[in-house]
Amino acid sequence: MVTMNRLSTHKRAEIIACLVDGNSIRATCRITGTAKGTVLRLLREVGVACAEYQDRVLRNLPCKRLQADEIWSFCYAKAKNVPGEHKNDFGYGDVWTWTAICDETRLVPAWHISTRDAHAAHRFMIDLASRLSNPVQMTTDGHRSYLEAVDFAFEKAIDYAMLVKLYGGAPENQPETRYSPADCVGTEVRVIQGSPDPKHISTSYVERNNLTMRMSMRRFTRLTNAFSKKIEYHACAVALHFMYYNFARPHQSLKGRTPAMAAGVADHRWSTYEIAELLESK
Repeated sequence: MVTMNRLSTHKRAEIIACLVDGNSIRATCRITGTAKGTVLRLLREVGVACAEYQDRVLRNLPCKRLQADEIWSFCYAKAKNVPGEHKNDFGYGDVWTWTAICDETRLVPAWHISTRDAHAAHRFMIDLASRLSNPVQMTTDGHRSYLEAVDFAFEKAIDYAMLVKLYGGAPENQPETRYSPADCVGTEVRVIQGSPDPKHISTSYVERNNLTMRMSMRRFTRLTNAFSKKIEYHACAVALHFMYYNFARPHQSLKGRTPAMAAGVADHRWSTYEIAELLESK
């Protein structure tokens, strides 16, 4: 087994490559021959470095159209199984990750890990608005917390619409529906503010991004025991994921460029070695 104080940058890059490819902590240990404590320590350190780098670099962004959504996960235990002494403690039970994506560059300029209430919506939208260089068009789902949060953060300088999905009842006597949402039978567009272009009122990209998160981070995969046990590791895993997604993962729709390249905040495709090198600059 390899310990943290002996890890070379190449070995760190190998571990990072396993983590961003959707492997669990234990699978990463088996693949790389590294101790569990070492992998967790690296995840924490590189996650913090990735969060700090993106917080600094993802500024003055030229995004024109954004889509926003929230994705559910849980930490420590499902909400119904959280011990009484931790019932009201964040990091035990339900955890929501708020994300926004630019529909032109596929860049994820901001995310926020919190609850799903109005306070979280305000913090997320204020952070998102601070990263943009010009007014934008935005589409969200029908979650009511967005209404005041968007208005407060963007101060009317936004074209904003909600795309509300209408669901039918789940068919009876079909056990598989326990793990599947009800069928979407239609959508309703609600123009909230400004004059959004109807052609671009959509949440397709941000919903596809939710799938990418579940496929690329083992702790987001449903019906497994790979969920996050501590909220700090959950946050670090999300920061590492978006570092790789934004700066290192090429997109076919962008002709092989990364979202960061398309948005003008990077001039080349990053490697996992370069991500590992962020630790050297700290």
